[in-house]
Amino acid sequence: MLDTTLRVEKITSYHWLLFVICVLSNVFGGTVSTLMSVYLPIVAKDLLGEVDIDNLSFISAYVNSVFILGWAIGGMAWGILSDRIGRSRAMVLSIGSYGLFTILTGFTNSWELIMLCRFLSGFGVGGVLVVTPTILSEVWPEKSRGIFIGVLSIGFPIGIFSAGLIDYLVSNWHEAFFVGMIPLGLSVVGVFSLRESEKWVKTKNEEGVQKPGIMFDKSHRNNLLVGSVTFGTMLIGLWGIFSWLPTWVQTIIPPGGDGQHERGLSMMVLGAGGLIGGFLSGWLSKGVGNRRAMMLCFAVCFAMSFLLFKVNSVFSNIIYIEIALLALFFGASQGVLSAYIPELFPSTIRATATGFCFNIGRFVTATVVFFVGALVVILGGYGNAIFTFSLVFVIGLIATFYSRKD
Repeated sequence: MLDTTLRVEKITSYHWLLFVICVLSNVFGGTVSTLMSVYLPIVAKDLLGEVDIDNLSFISAYVNSVFILGWAIGGMAWGILSDRIGRSRAMVLSIGSYGLFTILTGFTNSWELIMLCRFLSGFGVGGVLVVTPTILSEVWPEKSRGIFIGVLSIGFPIGIFSAGLIDYLVSNWHEAFFVGMIPLGLSVVGVFSLRESEKWVKTKNEEGVQKPGIMFDKSHRNNLLVGSVTFGTMLIGLWGIFSWLPTWVQTIIPPGGDGQHERGLSMMVLGAGGLIGGFLSGWLSKGVGNRRAMMLCFAVCFAMSFLLFKVNSVFSNIIYIEIALLALFFGASQGVLSAYIPELFPSTIRATATGFCFNIGRFVTATVVFFVGALVVILGGYGNAIFTFSLVFVIGLIATFYSRKD
């Protein structure tokens, strides 16, 4: 019996293969999520000619909101599918779907087709971000599980960094979206190499497939509320900031500058800070507990949002430092939540409930990101509009404070 236990807890070559596929799928999910934001001024000029700042805001609002809406629907749909058809199948299909529609984005020449491709790309990304932590929570050895799921969370900010790097190096936006060939190829590799979660198979055989509505039972209701509010508020703040950060940077560039390098470097710094935060999240959570770690993340994100968007009126190098600190705690929060939320629910509804917690806030976020454009005029600039939405960090802080202790 002892030998079996030791064998189960050992990290094998298959664990490493699974982990690499999970991380890479998150990396390119982050790239795909952010790529349109960094290229938007160029895409708008290419398809529509010269556009003023108000029209750019209107276009950006639609494109970003459509992507987030697809992400939200996909996150919930793939969560349900994962509980029904299995973790590995759902993961491979979701990776392949966002890779395919990212490639197709590069071939489009109309806003209607771009929005369709962005919706379907978001649909796939939403699935990846639900299924990957779910399968690792069931397959990875328990002793180091929290650390590695925390490390998994750095994949998305690496992708944000990569989007900035692509913008810095590649001027043609059509060519930039051909990066989707990599996740499409990754899904093919997964088809031939991934095995199903033994825990999911065992639970399915013993208890069958549970209906999605079971997660609203009284025994799960509190965890569902806590998970949804904490993840949702951080998500709204995160998307409200990084979806509009490149455009905000463009508006405070001194006269005569085109802003390309500043936009690219800002997104690279945002990704790098999130990467470090995600990598350290497992140790942060282990040291102070999930609840205190999340409270710290919410507090620092709010403070740095105030400094970044309310104090700066002209671009300077200090902005890179402020973005880095903000991103550090963004990344840490994602690592803590990615490890914590799946463990709140039994295996029969784990992916469905995790998908709900991860994505219910995205429906609000899609609306929020859309109305940032409208608030720019009302509140007198992007800085004021973005900071207004960072107030959700205060809501998240309060919700976490009154949540169940670790």
